[in-house]
Amino acid sequence: MARPGRWIRILRRGRADSVILAGSVNKTSMYGRFRMLRLLPDLTALRLWFFTIPDKRNDTVLSAVADEFARNGITMQDCVKYSEQDMAPEGVLTRLQPTSAQLADAEFGWAIAKEMGRLDIGQSIAVKEKEVIAVEAIEGTDQMIERAGQLCRQGGWTLIKVAKPNQDMRFDVPTVGPETIAKLKQHGAKMLVLEAGMTLIIERERMIAEADRGGIAVVGRCIATAAAP
Repeated sequence: MARPGRWIRILRRGRADSVILAGSVNKTSMYGRFRMLRLLPDLTALRLWFFTIPDKRNDTVLSAVADEFARNGITMQDCVKYSEQDMAPEGVLTRLQPTSAQLADAEFGWAIAKEMGRLDIGQSIAVKEKEVIAVEAIEGTDQMIERAGQLCRQGGWTLIKVAKPNQDMRFDVPTVGPETIAKLKQHGAKMLVLEAGMTLIIERERMIAEADRGGIAVVGRCIATAAAP
């Protein structure tokens, strides 16, 4: 992300007219010491960062990069265009069923998580007994899970991960996988709630099997279900 000008040149040289983003962006590196020396941003990145982007939230930064690509004839496509079958379905995905207390925590935390998404703060929230333990910000979900485990050492908490209300499917789509389950197990979580149809699951069968082995219920939840009485 520090060298969008270089990528534009590479893509145009290869006669590409579209691109799909994959993977994650470590935003904390953008604020470390000697960041300019470590990242070596190109002129396009410097222009966008200091003169074009009004704030540094995820959508603002990535939208500016997408616009810069478009100005050079390269369209940034929906990043799940070819993996719709891997989006989280609705319902309980594990054999392990959530408890009534866990479902109550999911209900409590859902609206808060969606509001965080609307404000483009983060996608995830940790809840236990209708109390917010931790929220995701610039550090990302994995580090938020670690922090939640440190703050709730007795475990038993729930992670809720949602899309933004107006999620741009070109980037920053909520994603989970086996590594997410490993982190949750390590730090004492007992339920993972995903927004159905909006969350990408990497290696679904393996992730669900590991969740069952780890005693973590996984639930796909949609807005309509969440709003139902």
